[in-house]
Amino acid sequence: MADQGKFIFPRWANYLLPLIVLGAIGGALYVPALFAVGASAKSMAVGYQPQQPVPYSHAVHAGRLGIDCRYCHTTVETSAFAALPPTQVCMNCHTGIKPDSPNLKPIMDSWKSGLPMQWVRVHRLPDYVYFNHSAHVSHGVGCASCHGRVDHMDEVFQDQSLSMGWCLECHREPEQHLRPRDQVTNMAYTKTPEEQLVIGRKLKAEYGIHDVAYMTSCYTCHR
Repeated sequence: MADQGKFIFPRWANYLLPLIVLGAIGGALYVPALFAVGASAKSMAVGYQPQQPVPYSHAVHAGRLGIDCRYCHTTVETSAFAALPPTQVCMNCHTGIKPDSPNLKPIMDSWKSGLPMQWVRVHRLPDYVYFNHSAHVSHGVGCASCHGRVDHMDEVFQDQSLSMGWCLECHREPEQHLRPRDQVTNMAYTKTPEEQLVIGRKLKAEYGIHDVAYMTSCYTCHR
């Protein structure tokens, strides 16, 4: 028979209870604070607008001049990555248009030296995320859906959070975002919610987007 006069736990165990209570209170405050900070626009890089080596204005080129996105980002329809334009693409126009502008000096230096322009990347997903531009563009997801109205931006900035939750919203209901393929680069493309639902459902069937389970599977984006 066990000796009733002996403690099963050492005396210092009595101090664990207040520590557990303090930990529970601290955790209850820490978790929502962590979520609020982690989900904030600043943490998700919304509005991130790095300074580029050349003050290139999308509002002028894509907006006022109406240059198609694919003229500069040539691989967006065929590759996972949307290529940045080489200096040659800029010089196709600027050999004759404002070649002496001081704003274009880095472009001219690149052209003479053969060294590539060091553009600063604006939109960056974590390394553990798989994203394919061509898969989205070929299935009617417009450039503006992810990048915003770049045709109104003098300097490009990150318009959306690009978070997992934001991506899943589209993957769960792609009909809310689909458009005809010939309208993918049309920044001004708009439909009422009712019109979009009708068009989106039709395009969803036409593009063969049926398996929502695959669209929301972990493997789809984390390979």
